[in-house]
Amino acid sequence: MRRYELTVIFPMEEDQHRAGREQLLSDLSANGVEIEKTDEIGERTLAYEIKKRKQGRYVLLVIKSDPAKITILDRIFKLNANLLKFLFVRIEE
Repeated sequence: MRRYELTVIFPMEEDQHRAGREQLLSDLSANGVEIEKTDEIGERTLAYEIKKRKQGRYVLLVIKSDPAKITILDRIFKLNANLLKFLFVRIEE
Protein backbone atom coordinates (compact mmCIF):
# COMPACT_ATOMS: atom_id res chain seq x y z
CA MET A 1 0.00 0.00 0.00
CA ARG A 2 1.32 3.41 -0.95
CA ARG A 3 0.41 6.80 0.44
CA TYR A 4 -1.10 9.51 -1.77
CA GLU A 5 -2.33 13.06 -1.38
CA LEU A 6 -5.67 13.59 -3.07
CA THR A 7 -6.61 17.22 -3.70
CA VAL A 8 -10.21 17.80 -4.79
CA ILE A 9 -12.00 20.97 -5.89
CA PHE A 10 -15.76 20.98 -5.35
CA PRO A 11 -18.29 23.55 -6.62
CA MET A 12 -19.27 26.35 -4.23
CA GLU A 13 -22.96 25.38 -4.10
CA GLU A 14 -23.68 23.61 -0.80
CA ASP A 15 -25.83 20.82 -2.26
CA GLN A 16 -23.26 19.97 -4.96
CA HIS A 17 -20.44 20.12 -2.41
CA ARG A 18 -22.25 17.76 -0.04
CA ALA A 19 -23.27 15.34 -2.81
CA GLY A 20 -19.80 15.33 -4.30
CA ARG A 21 -18.13 14.73 -0.95
CA GLU A 22 -20.49 11.86 -0.08
CA GLN A 23 -19.92 10.28 -3.49
CA LEU A 24 -16.14 10.72 -3.16
CA LEU A 25 -16.03 9.06 0.26
CA SER A 26 -18.26 6.17 -0.83
CA ASP A 27 -16.10 5.58 -3.94
CA LEU A 28 -12.97 5.54 -1.81
CA SER A 29 -14.39 3.11 0.75
CA ALA A 30 -15.88 0.86 -1.97
CA ASN A 31 -12.41 0.44 -3.46
CA GLY A 32 -10.73 -0.38 -0.15
CA VAL A 33 -8.88 2.92 0.23
CA GLU A 34 -7.83 3.90 3.75
CA ILE A 35 -8.25 7.61 4.57
CA GLU A 36 -5.55 8.79 6.98
CA LYS A 37 -6.30 12.51 7.11
CA THR A 38 -8.87 14.95 5.76
CA ASP A 39 -8.17 18.68 5.63
CA GLU A 40 -10.85 21.18 4.60
CA ILE A 41 -8.75 23.93 2.96
CA GLY A 42 -11.72 26.15 2.21
CA GLU A 43 -13.04 28.43 -0.49
CA ARG A 44 -10.60 29.84 -3.03
CA THR A 45 -10.70 31.77 -6.28
CA LEU A 46 -9.55 29.55 -9.14
CA ALA A 47 -6.63 30.57 -11.35
CA TYR A 48 -8.82 29.95 -14.40
CA GLU A 49 -12.45 29.02 -14.98
CA ILE A 50 -13.34 25.37 -14.61
CA LYS A 51 -16.74 24.33 -15.95
CA LYS A 52 -17.75 28.03 -16.04
CA ARG A 53 -16.98 28.51 -12.33
CA LYS A 54 -14.54 31.01 -10.85
CA GLN A 55 -14.48 29.73 -7.25
CA GLY A 56 -14.29 26.33 -5.60
CA ARG A 57 -13.96 24.51 -2.29
CA TYR A 58 -10.68 22.69 -1.77
CA VAL A 59 -10.31 19.48 0.23
CA LEU A 60 -7.03 17.61 0.83
CA LEU A 61 -7.03 13.92 1.75
CA VAL A 62 -4.09 11.68 2.66
CA ILE A 63 -4.94 8.12 1.62
CA LYS A 64 -3.39 4.66 1.47
CA SER A 65 -4.10 2.57 -1.60
CA ASP A 66 -2.72 0.08 -4.08
CA PRO A 67 -1.48 1.74 -7.30
CA ALA A 68 -3.99 -0.25 -9.39
CA LYS A 69 -6.89 1.23 -7.41
CA ILE A 70 -5.72 4.78 -8.21
CA THR A 71 -6.25 4.11 -11.92
CA ILE A 72 -9.77 2.85 -11.21
CA LEU A 73 -10.56 5.85 -8.98
CA ASP A 74 -9.26 8.22 -11.66
CA ARG A 75 -11.84 6.87 -14.11
CA ILE A 76 -14.64 6.99 -11.52
CA PHE A 77 -13.86 10.59 -10.47
CA LYS A 78 -13.86 11.78 -14.10
CA LEU A 79 -17.51 10.71 -14.31
CA ASN A 80 -18.54 12.51 -11.10
CA ALA A 81 -20.23 15.76 -12.12
CA ASN A 82 -19.89 17.19 -8.60
CA LEU A 83 -16.08 17.36 -8.80
CA LEU A 84 -14.46 20.25 -10.64
CA LYS A 85 -10.90 18.88 -10.49
CA PHE A 86 -8.87 16.29 -8.60
CA LEU A 87 -5.21 15.33 -8.40
CA PHE A 88 -3.44 12.28 -6.99
CA VAL A 89 0.17 12.79 -5.84
CA ARG A 90 2.28 9.93 -4.49
CA ILE A 91 3.98 10.63 -1.16
CA GLU A 92 7.53 9.31 -1.02
CA GLU A 93 8.35 7.37 2.14
